[in-house]
Parts: sequence; structure tokens; C-alpha cells
Amino acid sequence: MRACRAALLFISRPTSLCVRMDSSNAQSSELKLYNSLTRQKESFVPLAPPTVTWYSCGPTVYDAAHMGHARSYITFDILRRVLSDYFGYHVNYVMNITDIDDKIIRRARRNHLLENYTSDEPSLSSLVTDVNAALKPFTEKARRESDPDKQKMLQGVVEKVRTTLQEIATEEQSKNSVASLLSAAADPLSDWLDSRLGPHITDKSIFASLTQRFEQEFHCDMEALNVLPADVLTRVSEYVPEVVDYIQEIVAKGFAYESNGSVYFDVVKFSSAPDHTYAKLVPEAVGNLTALAEGEGELSAGGQAEKRAPNDFALWKASKAGEPEWPSPWGQGRPGWHIECSVMACDILGEKADIHTGGVDLKFPHHDNEIAQAEARYGSDQWMSFFLHSGHLTIAGCKMSKSLKNFITIKQALEKHSARQLRLAFLLHSWSATLDYSQATMREAQYYEKMFNVHNVSSLTLSHFFLSFCV
Repeated sequence: MRACRAALLFISRPTSLCVRMDSSNAQSSELKLYNSLTRQKESFVPLAPPTVTWYSCGPTVYDAAHMGHARSYITFDILRRVLSDYFGYHVNYVMNITDIDDKIIRRARRNHLLENYTSDEPSLSSLVTDVNAALKPFTEKARRESDPDKQKMLQGVVEKVRTTLQEIATEEQSKNSVASLLSAAADPLSDWLDSRLGPHITDKSIFASLTQRFEQEFHCDMEALNVLPADVLTRVSEYVPEVVDYIQEIVAKGFAYESNGSVYFDVVKFSSAPDHTYAKLVPEAVGNLTALAEGEGELSAGGQAEKRAPNDFALWKASKAGEPEWPSPWGQGRPGWHIECSVMACDILGEKADIHTGGVDLKFPHHDNEIAQAEARYGSDQWMSFFLHSGHLTIAGCKMSKSLKNFITIKQALEKHSARQLRLAFLLHSWSATLDYSQATMREAQYYEKMFNVHNVSSLTLSHFFLSFCV
């Protein structure tokens, strides 16, 4: 019994998960979870035991999954195993794949255009001319960037391109010069090509090709990390008719309006209605236009003039030239990012569910907007009972992010460490707090792995129980 208590104390080291093991009977044990909605630990009691309904925000598949994703999905995989394997709950775990999104559109177009440009084998002189033209708007973009980390990254790209141009000017012209300049200037050049040629793209298959590739890579990464697959996997591209119906319900109830072929959620109308509160997770973020703009997507930056108020957000986006599109009562368009999860979660789990999970960066505006949409649609004042958010994973103190280009992919991490070591690394730290991915973090995981592998008979129960959540 002492070993069993020690194991659970060790597993429940995170402040956001408390499992009390004073009884050998799991049904008499108490599970407390830190609920982001209330900002406190609460006893977990499902709506309809023994079933637990759980929706997890899945990846936006436009690039390789990185260790920030690994932390989130491993964290919730461990909790899922605790709920099912120890507490005996039947967990219905639903996860989505976001395969319609501004990031996907931009990445697919930029990759497509840069590949075409490269395949035409430009001469060094024409390439230098084009890179110089591309560098001007990119430099201005870096100057305007308000996020200091992103600005530093963009400025680093500018300096790299300028250095490469200077080196080429002193070398003999060669294919190596072309290759090195194409590599250094890929970002500004693809941005420049997209601004000129993106609206003229008619081959819409490039979007599905990109998402299918990275979705498959994501599933392979999760399998390599021993993360259990979702019981139900949904994709936005397969839910567009349901999204349209859901939006129509919100419009009919007066909480959304059409403008120039797009549909926006009326935050003021919703907030002023009885029993409705906007931004339940992060009320202090209301009015943070930078966060709201990032949630809307870069391709929708010009939509402010269409809104009744700056805090309103898009449910449906009128598609522009060079973008994928679907029919709707408001014209050809595509779903907004936030509405996707509300629709898919409600379709599978119903009007109310037990748990919603995701990274801490999704709290506002994404999850707050999801809550508002679902409550507006069903006229309820509580959609999810618990919101659980995993903390950031940093590298050298900076948030690991695709947009910052400072990420370590899951494949790269698995070249150096085993899946068990990575799972141990996350299990040893508070899952709701920021964790720095470093050599020290992994050395600690390796130490504990050795400690539990080299056990004696008295510690067998402890080791078996603890490692069962790491395989």
C-alpha cells in the first residue's frame, strides 16, 4: 500500500491533478482536476457515469508536429489512461483535424508557387532581382510586427538573406549560388509570389494534398509516442454542411449577422443577454485585438470594416480568389476557425460534455469563442463542465511555435530520446505550467527511467503502475 500511495503521489505531482489513493477501491478514490473555467481544483463527476465525454482540439495540419504538440497530447493521453484504466470510466474521446484554415491556405499556396518558381530554374541574375523585390515588403513586415519574438525571427530572416546576397556578389556565379539564395530567401520569396500570384491559383487540390500529408505524419508521430488514437476523429472538410446549419441557428437566435458574404458573431448582443457571459476563460483578454486578429487569421485581416464591433469574430468567411470555397446561404465561403470545434464537438457529444482539452494558448480567443457559439446555439449557460489546458513548452525560454520557426519536431526528438523518456519528462512536471525542453529536463527523465527499471521486489508495484502510463 505504501508503494501504491507513493506512485500516485508521484503521478499527481502536477498541481492540476490530484488523485487520492487511501483505498484500494478505485470507486472510493477522489479525482480532482484543475478546471480552467473556475480556476480551481474541483471533484470530477461526469454527467452520465460511467461514461466520460471528452473533446480534444486536434492539430491544424499545415506543417510537421513539434514537441509542443507532443506535450499536450501526451499529457492528456496520461490523464485519459488514469480515467479509464484506474477509475474504470468509459471515455469517449473525440478529436478533430483542422484542415480548413488561413495558415493552411497560405502555406499550400506558397509551397506550390515556390516549387513552380524553382522548377523553372531561374538564372542567378533574375533570382537576385526577384529576391531584392521580395525583401522590401518582408522587411516592412518585420518592422511592423508587434510581437518581439516574431519580430526577432523575421529580422533574422532578413539578415540571412542580405548576408547571402553579399556572399554571392563576391563569388563566381554557379548553381550552388542559386540553391543557397533560394534556401535563404524561401520565406520572403514565397510571400512575394503569393501576393502576386496567389489569387490566380485555380488548382484547389493543393490544399487537400498539404493537409493529407501532414495529417498522416501526425498520426504516425502519435503512434510513435504511444498516444492512444481518438475514439472518434473528425475533419472540418467533412463537416461544412453541419457548420452552415449551426451558423444559421445562431443567426436565427439573433447572435450573429451577415456582412458582405461573411457571418460574424455579435459579441455585444451575446454579452448583454441574460445568462450569457463572453470570455469565461480569460475575461481580462476581452478587447485584446492582437489576440483576436491572430484567431481570425492573416487572410481575414481586412475584415474589420465589415464588423459591427471590433470584438466580433467570423463564423463564416467569404472566400476570395485563390481560396477553397463551399456553398452557403451567404455565398461561396469557408468556415471560421472557432466554429469548427463547436460544431464537431456538439455533433458527436451533444449539447453538453464533460471535458474539453487543448494547449494554454487556445484559451482566448479560440476556446472562449467556442463556448459562446455553443451557448448561443443551444441557449445554455454551460457547455463543458471542465476545461483542461496544458502549459507551454519552451526552448531556451521562448515558446516553441511554428510561426517562430524555433520548434523541434517529434521525429527529431525521437532520434535522440525514446518515447518513454519523453513521456516521463512531461509526467515529472506540472502539466499546466510552462516547461523548458532542455538537456537538463531529459537527463531528469533518463534518471527516473533507470530508477524504475532497476527495482527490487518491494518496489515492483510502484514501478509497474508508474511505467504503465509511460508506454
